[in-house]
Amino acid sequence: MKPFIIETKIYPDQRGFFKELFLRKKLKFDCKFTAMSFSKKNVIRGLHYQSKKKQTKILSVLKGRAIDVCVNINQKSKNFGKVYKFLLKPGLLLFVPKDFAHGIGFYDKENILLYHLSEYRFPQYERGIIFNDKTLKINWKIKKPILSKRDSLMPTFKESIKKKFK
Repeated sequence: MKPFIIETKIYPDQRGFFKELFLRKKLKFDCKFTAMSFSKKNVIRGLHYQSKKKQTKILSVLKGRAIDVCVNINQKSKNFGKVYKFLLKPGLLLFVPKDFAHGIGFYDKENILLYHLSEYRFPQYERGIIFNDKTLKINWKIKKPILSKRDSLMPTFKESIKKKFK
């Protein structure tokens, strides 16, 4: 399975709109954890994954615009190492399967992202890949990225392979 965009219905009226974000009958997904992030323009979060207790994700930008990047980290997959990119804006959801590292870069002054996760957060299993990895060649279209200290120290994709994503 690979990441894909989910389009949902919007019900507009004179007040604004009502939008469905998740319908279990359309997508089997067991949400255990919901989180939200606020990010400034030029922030990049990721590329993150959990080595155990892997997380499937459904993401929705509530405000702003973002580039979402998913990297296949399943070494048994014929698409191992393949990069998938999506432009996210309000009204779109992204489904990210559990065997993908995930990162997101933000383009607007204020950005709000909603995460629905199939597994809880376990800091001891949190891993990552450096956002500007030379093997993956991801063009984030962000000239001066703002990163957390942790994200700036992530290993390369090749170093992660050597560790077998453990």
